[in-house]
Amino acid sequence: MTELRLTLRVDVDGHPALGHGKIRLLERLAETGSISAAGRAMGMSYRRAWLLIDALNDQFTAPLVATRPGGGGGAHLTETGQAVVRCYRTAEQDAAAGAKGALDELASMVRRPQKA
Repeated sequence: MTELRLTLRVDVDGHPALGHGKIRLLERLAETGSISAAGRAMGMSYRRAWLLIDALNDQFTAPLVATRPGGGGGAHLTETGQAVVRCYRTAEQDAAAGAKGALDELASMVRRPQKA
């Protein structure tokens, strides 16, 4: 049977705010302690990773990521950042559990992608 996976995107007032890519970036940052290492782990430039993190920090009432000034200073998730990741992953698991029946039915009707 074909495996389907449900992904979750959170919109705020009709604008995309949070999805699996940004959450993965936050998780990589928590693992590495570095914006540049987190970006590299996801195949993106430091600038792209920094812009995404800056946007996330602006979207919430408290910053999700704190940085230490200076070259190579490092970064870490704040308590709010940890809570956002935890809430997102919980919502994702709850949504997948609720959609299991429909996803199983869809899987029985979907063609597997052809390998090149």
